[in-house]
Amino acid sequence: MKTTQSPDWARIQHLYPVNREMIWLNNCGTTPANTDTLHAVNEYLQGYAAHGGQTDVRRYPSVKKAIRSILAELLGVDTEELSLIHHTNEGIGFISLGLRLKAGDRILLLENEYPSNIYPWEHWKEKGVSISFVPMAETPEAFLENLKSTITPDVRVVSLSAVHWCTGMPFPLEEIGSLLSEKGIEFVLDGAQGVGLLPVRPREMGISYMAFPAWKWLLGPLGLGVLYVAKEKLEGLSFPFKGTGSVVNDEVYLPYREELKGTDRYEISTVNFIDWVYFQSTLEMLHTIGFHNSMERIYELADYLSDKLRDAGWKLASDHFPDFKTGIVVAEKDGLSMENTVSSLKKNGVMCALRLGRVRFSPHIYLAKEQLDRVVELLSR
Repeated sequence: MKTTQSPDWARIQHLYPVNREMIWLNNCGTTPANTDTLHAVNEYLQGYAAHGGQTDVRRYPSVKKAIRSILAELLGVDTEELSLIHHTNEGIGFISLGLRLKAGDRILLLENEYPSNIYPWEHWKEKGVSISFVPMAETPEAFLENLKSTITPDVRVVSLSAVHWCTGMPFPLEEIGSLLSEKGIEFVLDGAQGVGLLPVRPREMGISYMAFPAWKWLLGPLGLGVLYVAKEKLEGLSFPFKGTGSVVNDEVYLPYREELKGTDRYEISTVNFIDWVYFQSTLEMLHTIGFHNSMERIYELADYLSDKLRDAGWKLASDHFPDFKTGIVVAEKDGLSMENTVSSLKKNGVMCALRLGRVRFSPHIYLAKEQLDRVVELLSR
């Protein structure tokens, strides 16, 4: 049930033990666990210790149903279009290996993209498919123009991110999806930096395939991810990955089966069930808070930090796209070494990241403005 009241951010802050140790501002990298999730995982482990696979605590079907139902509502897709995998790289790899391209086709990727959306495509070069890159830009509008000018008649696939991982700039997904749809080009999305931060709606945005991890804006565990395949696209994908969990009635091992499941055919074999329990816990928390409330809180904290940094003389990447919301604050200051700045912050308990020569901060809902004040105070030294 979604809350109809303003969330109790102080209570959520108290749920995160990391707040008593450091200021974690790398949430578009990885996210820490909260005590409610620790309780859920411990409860399951105690049940498993006592009854093994027969435990009634957090049964497989109900956990899977809960995760897919919440994600389907968030993304505006059917539950059957979602599969729980390991990470973005795996999901993009499934799609890349499944697409039926031919020599002479071209794939467009993003300049300075994260490797998870680069390496899975490189095998196509051996098959005569070329790979080109869309030049980066400082604004979403300029990037769209770059994309338009890079598309040639031989382009069959465009695979981009929802948000640039080094600048925090969101890409104009609806406009991109409309453009690619008109040209009959497949749109693949790396949703790692976007899902849970932005309203990513694949069907409304013309996205046929998407992969993203659990451990960023959705506060889930490391080593768990999600794959989306539009149901009308599924049977057109080659599937060279058939495993025990890929077939209908997979709990019956003999006789061998030919009929594949829906998108969850990509849950090839035994799953990371403890991670599923963890993820169910964080998704249910975010669902109760309301994903819109969560997003708005992240924007509020990011805007607060941005204002403080501007006042202190820092230059922000987001100033190039002021009309677009982002929860990722990327900053630099003349006369300072950003590498030394990140190192110094970490020594003082502030976790952030160095990206393309700038400092990247990414707050989440469990942080307080007083912690951001502390960061700016440290930077002023």
